[in-house]
Order: sequence, then C-alpha cells, then structure tokens
Amino acid sequence: MPVTAHDVSHGLVRPWHRGRSFALESRAPQPTLAHLIDRFWMVRWDLRNREPFRQEILPHPSINLVIEPDGARVWGVPTRRDARVLHGQGWALGTKFQPGAFTAITGLEAHAITNSSLPVTALLHQDLDPALFADPNDALELAVAEIETRLAPGADIDDPNLELVAAVIATMRDLAPDARAKEIAAKHYIAPRTLQRLFRRYVGVSPKWVLKRLRIHDAAQRLATGHEVPWTTLALDLGYYDHAHFIRDFRLIVGRSPAAYATEARAAQHAARPSAA
Repeated sequence: MPVTAHDVSHGLVRPWHRGRSFALESRAPQPTLAHLIDRFWMVRWDLRNREPFRQEILPHPSINLVIEPDGARVWGVPTRRDARVLHGQGWALGTKFQPGAFTAITGLEAHAITNSSLPVTALLHQDLDPALFADPNDALELAVAEIETRLAPGADIDDPNLELVAAVIATMRDLAPDARAKEIAAKHYIAPRTLQRLFRRYVGVSPKWVLKRLRIHDAAQRLATGHEVPWTTLALDLGYYDHAHFIRDFRLIVGRSPAAYATEARAAQHAARPSAA
C-alpha cells in the first residue's frame, strides 16, 4: 500500500504561514500511478514589498522532481532540514515520489542522489521546459498531465522491492523510535543486512533514519496546532520511553526544542485570530 503523507502541510516547520507568506496546493495522482507517486504539489509566493520569508522543511524519505523557473531537477532525500528564503515573487512545482519509486522506475540507486540531484532526463529521458508552466493559474494541472503522461508507460511496474519498502515503512508506524534494524527486519522475515541494503538502494537512507523522522514529523504536526500537549503523554504516544530522548531527537531534526516550537505555534495561532472590536 502506498505511503502517503497525512496532509499537504506535513513536513512544513511553520505550516501556520501557509496562506500568509506562501500558497501551497497539491493533487493526488491517478490511481494507476499511486504506487509510484505520493502527490503533485505547487508552492507560490508574492512577497513584493514585504519581508522575505524563511521556509524550513523537514526531510521526507522521498525523492522529488522539482520544476522552477530556471530549470528542473530530480532531488534525492535530504538528510537534514532544508531551508529556503522566499523573496519577491516566485513558484515551484513538484512531484513527490513514493519511497523506492525512483529506483523502481530508473534502476538507479537512490543513495547516489541523497543530498544531491540529477537532471530530469535521468528519470523522464527528456527535459522539461519550465516556460510551459509559467502561468500559475493552470501550472499545477499542466504539470500533473505532463508528468503522468511521461510516467504512464511504467504504470504496470511490478517490483517486489518497491512493495516491500512500502510495507516496511507502514510497519514502522507501530514501532518505537529506538527499534533496532533487527526488529524491523524480523517483522518482514528478512535479514537485517538485507533490510539495510534494500533501503540504501531504494530509499537512499537507513531504516532507522526513516523511523525517527516519521516520529518527529508526527510530533511536529501535533504541536503545530498550538494546543497544549503534555510532554510525557506526547512522548509515550510516539513510542518514546525516555522523555529526554524525545526532546533530543526533536531538537536535532526540527531545530528547536518541543517547548520552543509549541510556544512559536501558539503565538502564531494567537496572532492569526481577529482582534476584538
């Protein structure tokens, strides 16, 4: 079963700026390509005469094809939080692939582009002209149609390893964040070394890396609501048995402590409320 992000804002460090500093849209792929594509997305911003906005994104175990005004690239999994300053007016279009799909389609090893990128021709065999998508009113629909047409011949890809990657990641949602590779592998009746090689080739990062990010993504998403969440309860809900371990992981991945992040989220929610007349 394909692994799909919970929400289009999932992974944004400051999702409360959506609709204020930038616009973000997404589209689901056609059903025949859902085993290869998580979703299509488009971000737009118009910050002319406004302060630039620093957008931070938590890393996903997915490879993205990204189209921007100056060109298109296939980007591997980033192992660290990504930050980009949005200024002036601009846009970017993306195709977020299911974990493992890039390797299933191309035969190329995912770890070769971790923290790096390749020309679009490595995936689609032909380049993409960003000028085709310059009109923001229909750019996302045009990109969806173009990418789906290019990938349609591979809709019947039957790769047991792609299915295994999806199954392993689905299982991780029920494991503690400190689960060992041996425990993860045993759930799928494979050797730990086989699991490590599978993730290196198809995902580009280790199973443990993916497991930890899944947990911290969930934590950030819950804290971003601005609601009060007891730390002990949240840590236990996420499978942590050590409160300090949770705080350490959160700070490492998100760049601030859970307490600081929750405070920032609450302040943003308060600022967004209309003031009393």
